[in-house]
Amino acid sequence: MLNVSLKELSSLLAEKKISSVELVQTFLQRIGELNPVLNAFVTLDTEKSLAQARAADALIAAGKATPLTGIPIAQKDIFCARGWRTTCGSKMLSNFVSPYDAHVIEQFNRAGAVNLGKTNMDEFAMGSSNETSFFGPVKNPWGTSTVPGGSSGGSATAVAARLAPAATGSDTGGSIRQPAALTGITGIKPTYGTVSRYGMIAFASSLDQGGPMAKSAEDCALLLNVMAGFDSRDSTSLARDKEDYARDLARPLQGLKIGLPREYFATGLSAGVARAVEAALAEYRRLGAETVEISLPNTRLSIPVYYVLAPAEASSNLARYDGVRYGYRAPQYGDLTDMYQKTRAQGFGPEVKRRIMIGTYVLSAGYYDAYYIKAQKLRRLIARDFAQAFRQCDVIMGPTSPTTAFKLGEKSDDPVSMYLSDIYTIAVNLAGLPGMSVPCGFGDDGLPVGLQIVGNYFAEARMLNAAHQYQLATDWHRRAPPGF
Repeated sequence: MLNVSLKELSSLLAEKKISSVELVQTFLQRIGELNPVLNAFVTLDTEKSLAQARAADALIAAGKATPLTGIPIAQKDIFCARGWRTTCGSKMLSNFVSPYDAHVIEQFNRAGAVNLGKTNMDEFAMGSSNETSFFGPVKNPWGTSTVPGGSSGGSATAVAARLAPAATGSDTGGSIRQPAALTGITGIKPTYGTVSRYGMIAFASSLDQGGPMAKSAEDCALLLNVMAGFDSRDSTSLARDKEDYARDLARPLQGLKIGLPREYFATGLSAGVARAVEAALAEYRRLGAETVEISLPNTRLSIPVYYVLAPAEASSNLARYDGVRYGYRAPQYGDLTDMYQKTRAQGFGPEVKRRIMIGTYVLSAGYYDAYYIKAQKLRRLIARDFAQAFRQCDVIMGPTSPTTAFKLGEKSDDPVSMYLSDIYTIAVNLAGLPGMSVPCGFGDDGLPVGLQIVGNYFAEARMLNAAHQYQLATDWHRRAPPGF
């Protein structure tokens, strides 16, 4: 049960070879055994999960099942779910029980999927290592002294360690793709606006995007079929016809043009990661694809641009956490201003405070034009680079992360070094493009390496096709961490 695909699980359920209740119990038992070591889940509710499983079994018995009916899905704790504690990895929301469902949760409920539990994450999705969580760091099952990446590290670890068949994540600057790479799984960030942000706790509203994380591209396609869709409650949700993201999976790769940005293979890329990525590209050539060199000249600007724009939006979004309406409130205070100050001082962690301060600074009267407006102009140049590149190729490929998973605590005192972990992923969010990571080998330290695939707007099906054909020819995505 632990290593089969979602399609195979769906068949087993349909053929009554296993029930959803039995499947959910299997994973809950495994979580109970391994979560104390990995810290991937922060909230479980056995009663709610099993109730959903029983309802799914009834749908299957009545012949009303969809492809995901009865399948347990781990939900990143950034998605509100009615009656579930929804913390966003923070002290500020550590006691918040959501009164409503996010659109993503609604979509899974309609499909008959089972909420297996809420996964750990960097506080308010701010981090690249899952070490900023109020609930403690998540461990990478490939090496429990290393990080799983962030901010969707709990979801990544849950899938990699076979604590869940699949999971949801969110990606603001690489938070699905980087942890997918570091834990040896597949994850996709769709085109901005494809998945509704309603009920997804906001970090940076012009960058945040939900997406699926699973063992394979085929599994991600099935998940994205459920997650994607227009939602009138989200002003940035795109009104597009539903599409089948699995429709092109069987398409051969002959004639596919792969762009290789010279900036992605320069200084800073570890030798082990480079070798694994080059081997993956050689496999693509063997499968009939063609590689062409391209340039994304403004890639070097993506980190400074992101760390002006994302903190600015975070400063605005996180102003709502003041201790008045919901969430944490300081236990002792003098007047209203003192309550605000103490609540925010005690409720936010160091990384969140750092980004709020940066964001408030760049939005202030004397610096708005010098920093925020200039960053928005540079963001347009970054998007233009991609537009020009896609005139020469169908997809862009390169490393997802410059290194394999680093040690817990290794970069905690060096924020800039931590931020550079996302050097290859951030530009995709700034441009609003879809991107994904697939496992493509191991580094010199024996830890997983991810290959990033970037597509043009709404080219998710083409990306998933490229990933699936590669996964048919290789077995990196089937490798499980020793002992898990």
